[in-house]
Amino acid sequence: MARFYDPAFRAEDEALARLEAIAWDAYSHSRKAPITAKAGAGYVDPDYDLSVEWRAASERIKAAQTRQRDPATRSRVLIVNASSRNDYTCPSEMSKSYRLAKIAQGALERRAFDVDLLDLSRLNSDRDLHIHPCKGCVSTAMPLCHWPCSCYPNHSLGLVNDWMNEIYERFAAAHGVIFITPVYWYQVTSPLKLLMDRLVCADGGNPDPTSTHGKTPEEAKRIELASWDYPKHLAGRAYGVVGSTRRRGRD
Repeated sequence: MARFYDPAFRAEDEALARLEAIAWDAYSHSRKAPITAKAGAGYVDPDYDLSVEWRAASERIKAAQTRQRDPATRSRVLIVNASSRNDYTCPSEMSKSYRLAKIAQGALERRAFDVDLLDLSRLNSDRDLHIHPCKGCVSTAMPLCHWPCSCYPNHSLGLVNDWMNEIYERFAAAHGVIFITPVYWYQVTSPLKLLMDRLVCADGGNPDPTSTHGKTPEEAKRIELASWDYPKHLAGRAYGVVGSTRRRGRD
């Protein structure tokens, strides 16, 4: 309800109260994925009620992987600008990391590469764009960490508009990745750290949530102890890092 603090909303208090009651019911009954369909053929448990949003993300990633492996596909480089600031944040200035990213983009395009620029500063300027934190499912058992991540969206908690399903697809489509980041307090930026944490599922993540019936720790532990093969979903790509620093470790 904090989103409706503005007095302009007071004329709709009754409507807001009705919406709050619906949201509370969803929270109380943990309706994380309210729209599902039977998993069907190709899954360990074809009768499992699989999130339609997760399935759509998984199918897009598989399609990107297929394009990436096609020898006829042009080489594609994903450039990640990790700076937290852009023209629409408090400094109202483009970051130097973004300028470096655009220089790299131009140089690669002149050499006939396809280039995809992922600008993480948008997390600070686009109010409904998020990379929600990793919940550490892998710390329980690797098969509990799904590829792509199934922790989000979580509609019962209002944890929606997660950017990562799109980002997973963009990584899957790339042949090479360049990270361009300033150094904030002797470390990568917070947007990049969020991205790094959520990429844990790319190295060993479970591509079949029905095998653990969602987030069932006991099932995931049994699978891991039976010898999990740790599939490397983004293997075979080239990676590079450019770090930019100035006084006080800021971009």
